[in-house]
This record gives sequence, C-alpha cells and structure tokens, in this order.
Amino acid sequence: MSPTVYLSLLLVLLCHQRVTSGSHVLRNQPGVGIAGRSSNSTLVTMYHSSSDECDHVMNVSAADRCAFVKSTPDCNMEDGFINYLNVAFCLLRPSLTPLTITLCIIWLFFLFFILGLTASKFFCPNLSAISTSLHLTHNVAGVTFLALGNGAPDIFSAMAAFSRPHTAGLAVGALFGAGIFVTTVVAGSVALVKPFAVASRPFLRDVTFYMVAVFWTFVMLYRGTTTLGETLGYIGLYVIYVLTVIISAYIYNRQKHSVNSSVRSTAHVPAEFHSSDSSDDDVPCLTGGTIQQEYESEYRPLLPYSESTTQILLRSLNPVDLRKWRRKPWSWRVLKVLKTPLEVLLLLCIPVVDPDKEDRNWSRPLNCLHLITAPLVCVLTFQSGIYGGYMIHGEFPLWLLVLLLGLFLSAIVFCTTTNDCPPRYHPLFALLGFIVSAGLISAAASEVVSLLHMLGVVLTLSNTVLGLTLLAWGNSIGDCFSDITIARQGYPRMAISACFGGIIFNMLFGVGLGCLVQMVKTHSYVQFEVEGLLTWILAGSLGLSLVLSFVIVPLCRFHLGRTYGIFLLLFYATFLLIALLTEFGKIHMA
Repeated sequence: MSPTVYLSLLLVLLCHQRVTSGSHVLRNQPGVGIAGRSSNSTLVTMYHSSSDECDHVMNVSAADRCAFVKSTPDCNMEDGFINYLNVAFCLLRPSLTPLTITLCIIWLFFLFFILGLTASKFFCPNLSAISTSLHLTHNVAGVTFLALGNGAPDIFSAMAAFSRPHTAGLAVGALFGAGIFVTTVVAGSVALVKPFAVASRPFLRDVTFYMVAVFWTFVMLYRGTTTLGETLGYIGLYVIYVLTVIISAYIYNRQKHSVNSSVRSTAHVPAEFHSSDSSDDDVPCLTGGTIQQEYESEYRPLLPYSESTTQILLRSLNPVDLRKWRRKPWSWRVLKVLKTPLEVLLLLCIPVVDPDKEDRNWSRPLNCLHLITAPLVCVLTFQSGIYGGYMIHGEFPLWLLVLLLGLFLSAIVFCTTTNDCPPRYHPLFALLGFIVSAGLISAAASEVVSLLHMLGVVLTLSNTVLGLTLLAWGNSIGDCFSDITIARQGYPRMAISACFGGIIFNMLFGVGLGCLVQMVKTHSYVQFEVEGLLTWILAGSLGLSLVLSFVIVPLCRFHLGRTYGIFLLLFYATFLLIALLTEFGKIHMA
C-alpha cells in the first residue's frame, strides 16, 4: 500500500508545475481561445474531428471541459462505479482542482484499506482452506487460485483497453509495468518480510516461462500486429505452464513418497529431499493453528454450555477479541475501532472456513445468511455492477431471482444442519468466500484503476507512462496485499510462486483474451501503437529484471534474503526514475 501511495504522490508533485505551465500556454494559443468563445457543439465537433482521446480535455478552456468530458466517448469510464472525470470537471469547479486531487488521495487510502482487509481476513484464509481440501501443494495453489484472484483486475482492464484500437498499446504497457512492479516491489517485499529458501526448480521454471511470454510480447510490439495463431498460442502457453506445474509437483511427491517408504525403518532421509527443491507441502498449513487451538482450549468453559442461535450469530459478527483487546496498545485499539464497521459488513457477506479450528469456523446462522448475501454481492459488484439492474426478458430483475434462490438454499441448510457440527459440504463455503472476496478485490482494484486514470488525465501523463505507473500500480494492488499477507502468515513460497504465476496468467490471458475478443468484434488483426522510446525502456527493463533474477538467485543458492529484496526495490526505483526522465524529455534518442 505505502509504495503505491508514495509513488502516486510523487507523480502529483512532478506534474503539478507541468499542468500549471501548460494551462498558461494554452490560454495564449489562438485555436484554444476561439474554441473557448464558441459554443459547446463547435468545440466538440472540432475535437471529434481530430481525436476522441480524453487526454485532450486539458487542452480546452476550463469552462468547456465538462462538455468535452460528457461528449467524448473515450471519457466514458465504465470500469468503476464512479465516473471520476465527471467529478473532477463537472461536479467541482476548476478552481478546486487541488481539493479534487486531495479528496481522491483520501478515497484512494480508503480503497487500499478495503483491499488489505479483504485480502488478509477473507481471501487468504479461504485460499488456504481450498488448498487443504484439494490437497494441493502451495506452488500449484499459487499459480491457479491465487493467480486467478489476483489477475481479475488486470484481465478486465486489458480486455477493456483492447476494445479500443488507440489504447491497445496501453494495455500491453500496463501489463509490462505490472510485471516489473510485481517481480521487483512485491517479490522484494516478500523477501524483506520473510527471508526464505525458494524452491529452485519451480523458481527457474516460472522465470523461464515468463521470459518466453515477455519475449513473445516484445516481438508482437516490434511487428506492431498479432495474428489469430499467436493469440491462441498465448492462451495455450499458460495451459502448458499449469500442466508443467501439476506434473512436476506429482513427480516430486512420488519421489518423496518412494524415498520415505524405502527408509521408513530409519529416521534418515536423503538431504536432497530437504533442499530448496522441495515443495511447499513440507510446510505445515498455518503453523499457528496448534497454538490457536491450545489458546482456545485454555479458555474453554469447564461446564457444558450450549449457545443459542442468536448468541452464535452475534459472536460470529463480533470482530473484536476481548482477550486480545486487553493486551494490545492503544494505537492498535484505535485502528481496530475504525475498521470494525467495515469488517462487520464483510463478515455479513463473505464466509470464511478455517481448517485449523475444531469447528472449521462453522456458524450455522451466519453461514445460512451468507447464502443470501454472498450471491447478491457478486451480482452487484461484478463488472462494476452492470448486472445490478439487469431484467430477465425485460420483466424480472436478476438480483431478485438471486435473492429468492439464496433464501431457498439458506432454508434448506438451516433445517438440515445443527449449531455444533459442520456439514460435510462445509468446504464449499470456502469456495464461495473465495469467489466473493476475489470479486470485491476486483471491484475495489477497478475503482482504484479508474481513480488513477482520472489523475493521469488531470496531470496530462502519456498513455505509456500511465500504463507503466498508475495503471500498473492499480492493477497490482491485489497482488501486493495478497502475496505479502500470505508471506506474513508463513507461506513465502506460495507468495513468490504467485508473484510469477500471477503475472504469467495476467500477461498471457490478458493479451490473449483481449486480442481474441477484439478480433471477433472487428474480424481483423489487432494493431499496436508503440509510443517511442519509453515503450522499449519498459520492455527492456522487464527483461533485464528477469535475467538478473535468473542469474543472481542461483548464485545465492536460492536463498531470498533482505539483501536481495533491497536490490529489487532499488532496481524498480532506478527504472522508475529513468522512465519519468524519459517522459519529461530529459532522456531522448539522439
């Protein structure tokens, strides 16, 4: 969260003088002065004839920007619940632009807070429960479930960008920028939070596949177009990647089982099966589980006590543990009070299954309520709520049908279960919680993307720098929170696997599905518009970071320590500095 906020504030400071000076120059330009004195229709016609890009809104007079935003198709922000361009140019006066940016930064902090809380309290525990129920290794879970949850904003953003020819290059730039951010900032943060020995073969496999994907995309950018075969190959490459992960995990487990069986009479196991090549299934699931059970058993009542259904519901909706409350400092208590209302709302909507608890966090009244609220949240948040008002055959609202089905399922579960014993299908609630939490992360991240896009328009940033900075940061927020949280909970290997597995998924499916949808709509090949030197700096920096990781990590005997984490953060800071200097014209081709 903090790196993204600080980088956003840095761009605001760098661009403030640029915007101010640009406004004074534009006031003295004859063309702009004539447009400002003419009618709104004349203004719109002039700009529609030249370009429909929303970036030109800062080139018109302040009084005509609202009309320009409302009449320009490129300014229609369909990826979020709020049209921030209308807020900036229509709702608030031009003189209040600093206030607009300040309010956006505050709202940005709140969205970050929602992302962090959803990831740590709901998304990650359900992911752990699903992995435990399916007996998946952490590497496999990282490149499938976690990659899918983290990649939802990137996929939707890429498909939206590919729907317009002049923004197709922006989608590739955003995916490249997100790749650099995740493989440096997020991976470096994981190494700083939890130094560990990375699984050598999975690490080399992930880096190799990602380098192939990056080189493939680089060739497409160089050629400026892509074919249907390349698009299908993109999607097929990720399928091959997942199959490679599953097969390699299966081979390793068979080898380990064979060695353990052959030496069962002794306590010695060959050292090669305790090396960094081992999978994450050697790590116990949530090492604090046993401590948690002992802690709860200490406070268990001596005499049998049965809670009523109402008491169970109220206890399940209470996010404050009074035993922790007494031991925590006042700063923790203040933060807990501030986030309690949001946490209660999330508890009402998202089920959480905890395999480390004796009852697996089963709450009969609350889980029955989840069958009503969780599907409604999915309908109302999917693709920024476009299905919230959808009418089936123009007569019956979709949300009402989902509500009735939820009530029916809730009644069945409530009548066929008890308060004390969870049903056999209780792990399915983990899947429901995973879907809802991933949907909320996607919706909040899309809102962040829309908000950062508005800041980019106000600060007059180019498409390429917008993609590699603001959009990349916004699309990577879910990855950042999820992976760092998983590392703190004792799963650094799953987190580092998700760092590479997630961005491989985002690039291959984002570019693949985006190009495929565009080809189906237009019945022609997709054209990429490369925006000068900055695009090649972006592609070269991503390739260099992967090559350096491919060389340095084996030299460090596959141990990711704090030194490696600091190196990755410095690499990203250097790349960002070069990119910004190029954007502002300080670095250019001879």
